[in-house]
Amino acid sequence: MNWKLCVGLLLGLGIGFGCRWLGVPVPAPPALVGALLVVTMTTGYTLTDRLLAARPSRNHIHCGGPTGETQESRS
Repeated sequence: MNWKLCVGLLLGLGIGFGCRWLGVPVPAPPALVGALLVVTMTTGYTLTDRLLAARPSRNHIHCGGPTGETQESRS
């Protein structure tokens, strides 16, 4: 399992436990539909991030390096 996923799950469980223990309102929707909405939004965000990261960059030549010069301005 990915270590970021494990840390995220532990953090979520810890926040939920702490909110319940201290009587603080949970910062999430109380209904199952609302919780599923949060899960699907997170899943969509993660999948889109992976999809976009796997594609080759189309505008790499326009990005400046440490000096801010692009490849076009060097030629």
